[in-house]
Amino acid sequence: MPQGPRPTPPLFSKLVDDSALFPPGTASMAEALHSYLDARTGPHSGVLGLFLCPASRLPELITELIKIRPSTPLPLSLVIDTGLGGVPKAISIVESRAELLNLHMVEMPAPSDVDDVWLERVSEFVPEDVVRVVEPRRGKGWLDGVRNVIEHGSWPKIRCGGQSPENFPSVDEVADFLAVVAGVTGASFKATNSLHRAVRHTDPDTGITHHGSLNLLVASARCLAGGDVRDALSSTDADALTAEAKGLSDQAAKAVRELFACYGSATFGETVTDFEELGLL
Repeated sequence: MPQGPRPTPPLFSKLVDDSALFPPGTASMAEALHSYLDARTGPHSGVLGLFLCPASRLPELITELIKIRPSTPLPLSLVIDTGLGGVPKAISIVESRAELLNLHMVEMPAPSDVDDVWLERVSEFVPEDVVRVVEPRRGKGWLDGVRNVIEHGSWPKIRCGGQSPENFPSVDEVADFLAVVAGVTGASFKATNSLHRAVRHTDPDTGITHHGSLNLLVASARCLAGGDVRDALSSTDADALTAEAKGLSDQAAKAVRELFACYGSATFGETVTDFEELGLL
């Protein structure tokens, strides 16, 4: 097969951000960058989104990029792990290296109450042309926090898994989240963690059931069309999910992606392999 980029269906365009620097990823900075840059020129480069880097590792990122000297600036999502007060400095560092970095997105966890003052500071610190992504903590009042994030012009983020069972939201929680975001015209969300496989499955090593990225795409489509969202999220029928995704018109696929903007995966290759084996690419 030719190794150059291939056309990408609208449903999968720039869907997967590279989070190889975050658990369960174990790549070094150099490994993560080389892998990302290789994927950017590979056959499924159209599926690849941004490169995610913690703010605390910006100096390391810049050092490696100086060695590599990529032909074009690295499309970056900056994940704030240094507190809200560290945002202006981190953004200043990125902007001072425009020949190496192109800042598209800033992501950060929200405090437990997601108050207006905190969200207004986020808006002040992050430039208008950069997407702001805020992750409210699941728990009491969680969906109110999601609504508040949207009202302040940011994307809410949903964490679909992690290192322990409590990091995995239930089907009902994901469905409720989708309903809230879809209920606001023009709102978008980002997902993260444990979505590296396309279809819902149970990990044989941990016994934990993981959500599937294809499930989430189909569930988003049904949410917009008034269909059964919970059924889509809980399905393990790869053939049925694939057929439903393939049956979406380009207009419907665009609407889905305006809602479900992207998700982070530590294993881009594994994700693309799943989509490819299902005939989705």
